[in-house]
Amino acid sequence: MSARGLWFTRHRRDLIAGIDLDVHAREIVTLIGPNGAGKTTLVKLMLGIEKPDRGELYRPTSTLIGYVPQRFDIERAIPMTVARFLALGHGASDDEIAAALAEVGAARTVDQQLSQLSGGETQRVLIARALLRRPNLLVLDEPARGVDYVGEADLYDLIGSLRDRRGLGVLLVSHDLHVVMAKSDRVICINGHVCCSGKPEAVAQHAEYARLFGPRAAGALAVYTHHHDHQHDLSGAPSPVTQTSGLDVDGRSHP
Repeated sequence: MSARGLWFTRHRRDLIAGIDLDVHAREIVTLIGPNGAGKTTLVKLMLGIEKPDRGELYRPTSTLIGYVPQRFDIERAIPMTVARFLALGHGASDDEIAAALAEVGAARTVDQQLSQLSGGETQRVLIARALLRRPNLLVLDEPARGVDYVGEADLYDLIGSLRDRRGLGVLLVSHDLHVVMAKSDRVICINGHVCCSGKPEAVAQHAEYARLFGPRAAGALAVYTHHHDHQHDLSGAPSPVTQTSGLDVDGRSHP
């Protein structure tokens, strides 16, 4: 699945400005950026939930998408088991449901009430639901939301194993930079537009990382080093800067 020159404007503000994006089979592509950078909006454009004002989407007819949204609010007053939830809209058999839950490490939740699951169990159930579509592209918007630190690492390990086992393409949105960078094949940093993209680099820090994600991030482990070829003014608009040594936007070194 690919996009070229996507623009999305609301209330005279460009939420997405000229973004290109490709996701290939057996590749985990992670979108990062500060709050309000347009990550979820970009995902919705890629999925067809929102329509771009300009630009083109290329989705082969063979593309089957499994989607886990950023928010999933459970109505606790409505009794519903995990098995019943997974059967809704899919017509999946009991065996298919059991297999999907086993694949994501949540087999024991099958008869539990959906409202009584932990954050990590809920996310695994949602991934199982996406897998019941037999996708070749998995789209996960903040899949570790509501999951503790140890659970985050386990969840990203699961996503990597699903990619390897099923040959999936994965488009992932995350704030969990300390974990997710090591699990990604390619990282795209956006702030309304693409700031930079490339392969994550091992155990590195960068001034732009601290600028985008706050001063406390400067002491955190980040395995993605990138170099921006522009700065942002107070309105968030990009302005060119002189590029010096480091990594270019494709992650390659340059003089």
